[in-house]
Amino acid sequence: MSTLKVAAIRDLSSTGGFTLASGAVTANGTLTVQNIIINGTVSGNSKNYIPSQSGHSGKVLFSDGTTAFWGTSPSSENINSMQVFTSSGTWNRPSGVKFIKVQLVGGGGGGSGHGESGGAGGYAERVIDVTGTSSVSVTIAGEVNGTFYANAGDNNGGSSFGSFLSASGGFGANRNNQHSGGLAGVGSGGNLNIYGGGGQSHHNYSSVGGSSFFGGAVAAGHPQGGNFSHNHQSHSAPGSGGSGGYFHNHRGSNGRPGMCVITHFK
Repeated sequence: MSTLKVAAIRDLSSTGGFTLASGAVTANGTLTVQNIIINGTVSGNSKNYIPSQSGHSGKVLFSDGTTAFWGTSPSSENINSMQVFTSSGTWNRPSGVKFIKVQLVGGGGGGSGHGESGGAGGYAERVIDVTGTSSVSVTIAGEVNGTFYANAGDNNGGSSFGSFLSASGGFGANRNNQHSGGLAGVGSGGNLNIYGGGGQSHHNYSSVGGSSFFGGAVAAGHPQGGNFSHNHQSHSAPGSGGSGGYFHNHRGSNGRPGMCVITHFK
């Protein structure tokens, strides 16, 4: 086999072509290739190729504007954990957490007899940068009493996440007007602030309490079940209002406690 040894191959203008030296081939000008097959590795100073994939399973490609590199998928550095407060306490920032989403509901008002039911607690939601915050005091409204007809169900209190956001409690049945359901609470300080559901009025025999953001109140009762709603009042969502008793001698259910849900993001 014959061998042709040359130092360079150039086009007619002598500006393009290849230079061959010491086992290397250098393109002079722009190299255009229709298809390319690489059986070995790619190396050099160029930033226009993908770094070696060896040892980087499950990672994604990043760039700092100069160099391409493999890094952990953003999905594993996003939602980190969740903490739920059903009673008052203190939230402490977990290590590495930068942002949190706080979902807060106030307590629901108590129900009364003859279908008069309590209003639900208000709802507030906010995303907070907590890189400079180590802990926050959390206040959660508790459960309040329902009562019998002609009496007023208890008003409930608000829930709060420090000074960042709060949600007021729902009113008890008959508190805003005799024979009427309780008005709902409302959120404050959040990126989203909404009212809960209001209670229902006298002689509304299927009178369930106001629904909160997290769900509905306990099921309505019937004379065959006696104090049915009151006896099963825990079967209801946080912040919901107490359902009304069927007749005057059936006790309305209690207003449900508030709640705070905190989702942690890295």
